[in-house]
Amino acid sequence: MDLIVRSQCQRDASMLNSNALRKLDMQDLMVFVSVYEQRNLTLVAEALHVSQSTVSYCLKKLRANFEDDLFICTRNGMRPTRKALAMHDHVQQILRSVNLCHDGLDLFDPTRTQTTFTVCAPEYFELLVLPHLMRDFAAAGFSVTVNVQKLEKQLPAEQLNDGRFDLVLCFGPGFHRVPDSLISQVLMEDDLVCVIDSRFAPLSALIDTQTFVQHRHVYPTLWTSDTNMVDGWLQRQGLERNIVARANSYRAALQLLEGTDFMLVLPRRIQTLLGNEPWISVFELPPDSAWTCCGAPRRIETKPAAGCVNKS
Repeated sequence: MDLIVRSQCQRDASMLNSNALRKLDMQDLMVFVSVYEQRNLTLVAEALHVSQSTVSYCLKKLRANFEDDLFICTRNGMRPTRKALAMHDHVQQILRSVNLCHDGLDLFDPTRTQTTFTVCAPEYFELLVLPHLMRDFAAAGFSVTVNVQKLEKQLPAEQLNDGRFDLVLCFGPGFHRVPDSLISQVLMEDDLVCVIDSRFAPLSALIDTQTFVQHRHVYPTLWTSDTNMVDGWLQRQGLERNIVARANSYRAALQLLEGTDFMLVLPRRIQTLLGNEPWISVFELPPDSAWTCCGAPRRIETKPAAGCVNKS
């Protein structure tokens, strides 16, 4: 019974104690704080860049709505009443809170707040994005830790929605379906190239589809999926490729090519970063092949600190 009584007596936090309080606005509260600090209505008008009549009108509203004189005129200026003394800190907090609401994502100050981001992403992010991101954080003096977890076959929508992940990076377009509960944006675009040991390389700089499927392939398992966009492109043509090895990283996959006729498809930026050995030959894929972009699905509502990663 006690619990029920307390529940019934609890006031809705969105309601006001008095309907008269609805007539107050931000300027009235600013006048209250300024009168409290200045103790002189002329100085208040100058500080707020309003007329003295406006200050007097706001003070009249405050007195009526809070049912108290609040400030009493004396020879030494406007003296706050006991109620005004009790109200001052609360009114200041209201104004600070309104300013914080206006600042939005700028609430987060990574120079003063230790923050950990949990990111779900393929190796592409770790090789091409994360090093630059961490250098930028270090140079700016940000207290940021980034934990990266491997991308799985399906986008971790549930983990994003409940806050276990702050950001997910994936490939597209269309390879991963982004649920309606998430928003996404393209962070960078890349295309795919084919690499092979130059001793077994085709004569043409452009590999046709028939040559592509005739070769054996190395598959980099960048996420827990048996296929990627290349396989989707082949399946749409009723084709499939012969995968002879699966490697846990791009670098390991490249090492499997030397001395064999195996092919490896990887993003051009990764090839430029890792595939510079003299024995490696690079070929363009067929014109109608898949292309890739690095996208970032995330929660529609996310913690302020997440904006730090997105901006970087």
